Formats: sequence, structure tokens, C-alpha cells
Amino acid sequence: MRHNKKRGMKLGTDASHTKAMKKSLVASLLAHDRIKTLESRAKAIRPDVDRVITWAKRGDLHSRRLAIAKVGDKEIVREVFEKAAQGLWADRDGGYTRIMKLGPRKGDAAKVVIIELVTEAVQPKAAAKTSVKKVEKVAEAPQEAPAEAAQEPVEAPQEAPAEAEDAEPKAEDAE
Repeated sequence: MRHNKKRGMKLGTDASHTKAMKKSLVASLLAHDRIKTLESRAKAIRPDVDRVITWAKRGDLHSRRLAIAKVGDKEIVREVFEKAAQGLWADRDGGYTRIMKLGPRKGDAAKVVIIELVTEAVQPKAAAKTSVKKVEKVAEAPQEAPAEAAQEPVEAPQEAPAEAEDAEPKAEDAE
């Protein structure tokens, strides 16, 4: 049976302490853009940070109130909403955080990581692949064109109608 089982990581404490710890870590990360913490804690706050930034990108009053409830500090939320309004994460649809492993801590061998906000612009992988394919197709096209032209009989170019020739000098005179 699943009596009193809540979703999410417990992080070795009771529910109220876990909630307070996550709120504090989210506020610290948003205020300083980079914090050093344990791997399990970083993985636990990552969805909360992503959710706050998504609310900031939306930018309406309801989203701001939800973010204040999640972070607990109006000034930090105001700064995050201003960054989002300036377009810091405009081209990014998710993945606003990065976790870099530092290794085990000396005293208890706990896994220590740095979690930071990602501010670089997104470089789409699909666009890079298609542009390379287009370049290859363009390079192949001139090689194929002479072979096709040699197989077909060449027709003499037709002369343009006299009306078209008269229209061109009028355009030049207008300039």
C-alpha cells in the first residue's frame, strides 16, 4: 500500500525540511547563477528551477505569483522575470540548468557538483545537419547538369518579343 507516500526525493529529512531546503537552494541558484551542492540535491531542484524560468518566460501576473510561492523572495523573482523579458532564454525550450560533477567530498565521500544556469544560445543540431546536406546537394548539382544537357538536343534560343524590348528602355528612362 502507498499510504503517505509523496512524490519526489526526500533527501534524508522530513517533508517540511526537504521543502525548505529545496526552496532555499532554488533561491540561491537564481540569485547567484551557480551554486555548489550535493548531486542528489541538485537533481532534486532542477525541475523547480526549470519551472520558475518557464513561468518567467510567460511573464503574466499569475506566473509571477506562482514563482514567488516557489522561491519565497520577491526580489529574486523580479530579477529572473527581467532576465526572461530581455530574452535570455527566449530561444531555449527547456534545459535551463547544467550540472557539472566535481567528485567526492573529502570527509564523507558525498558526490559534490556545481549546478548553474545555462545562458548560452541554443545551436540546433538538425539545422546544422540539413545545411551540410544542402551544400553537398548544391555541389553535386552542377556535375549532373552537363551530363543531362549532353543527352538532350540543344535548341536555339528564341528571340524576345518586340514589346519586351520596348519596355526595358522605358524602365531605364524612369531611373
